[in-house]
Amino acid sequence: MQILLLLQTRRQLTARELAEELEVSLRTIYRDVDALAAAGVPVYADQGRAGGYRLVDGYRTKLTGLTEGEAAALFLVGMPGPAAALGLTEQTSAAELKLLAALAPDQRDRAGRLKNRFHLDMPAWYREAETSPYLAAVAEAVLQDRRIKVLYRRWEAPREVERTLEPYGLVLKHGSWYVVAAAPGGVRTYRVSNILQLAPTDEEFSRPADFDLARHWQEHLDQFERRRITGQAVVRISAPLVARLADLSAAVLLKAIADTGAGPADDGSVTVAVPIESLGNAAAQFIRYGDLLEVLEPAELRDELARLARSLLELYADGPQPT
Repeated sequence: MQILLLLQTRRQLTARELAEELEVSLRTIYRDVDALAAAGVPVYADQGRAGGYRLVDGYRTKLTGLTEGEAAALFLVGMPGPAAALGLTEQTSAAELKLLAALAPDQRDRAGRLKNRFHLDMPAWYREAETSPYLAAVAEAVLQDRRIKVLYRRWEAPREVERTLEPYGLVLKHGSWYVVAAAPGGVRTYRVSNILQLAPTDEEFSRPADFDLARHWQEHLDQFERRRITGQAVVRISAPLVARLADLSAAVLLKAIADTGAGPADDGSVTVAVPIESLGNAAAQFIRYGDLLEVLEPAELRDELARLARSLLELYADGPQPT
């Protein structure tokens, strides 16, 4: 069954390629291909240097041979929310019906139970999933390998720029959609919700044969993380705040405590080094903890926190006084 499905998806494979893929001997491949042919499967071998095993053009097997676990897994990877955002709700529902029809009764029952008992919710807490009127158009351009012309809002001046993009793929991260696309200057990542206008075109493009979306995205994340962190701060976290960090979802501080390996001081406080993006960003993050967290280094960050505290005091000094 694995040989049959591999030949259906990849069209032609040599005996050696099949043996490596399935981690069996060449003799096993020869024997199993003979068994397929004897069972009536129209498999044949092209001779020569570029040859290999093929199925007769147009031959397709029905979806059979799924184990109970494999059938259940197919339903667990379903994402109705993103499918709806891409305009694929109807196709997703139809595919599920066809899959259910191909399963044995016991597999069908288990797959249905798992579908109704596990749910994937992508956005993080305290934020809504982003929406964009152009997501479906971007997805269509990705599938059709067609260029799109967009008006895009970015964080630096000039804020609004026109771009002609060759969209390679879409990525959904924490409820936000990103399109990885080639543009003047190279392959870059664009937030779909920042597309202000979009005009589809009939211009086709050729994507690089070796482009791998998952690998590219991981490299993009690694590069972003290296650019994002510009230094570190040494902070003293008071005992009451240490006890509350897990409830506050303070992942950075929790990781810093775990990485330091040092125990608490006599008063229960913990002193750790924390990576920071910039002085302004770090000050905005740390001031939320008030006097429960003290920055020890660098001095510039202490000065920025003092400036923020003075500005808050000035803002509220003339307000109504508590009785």
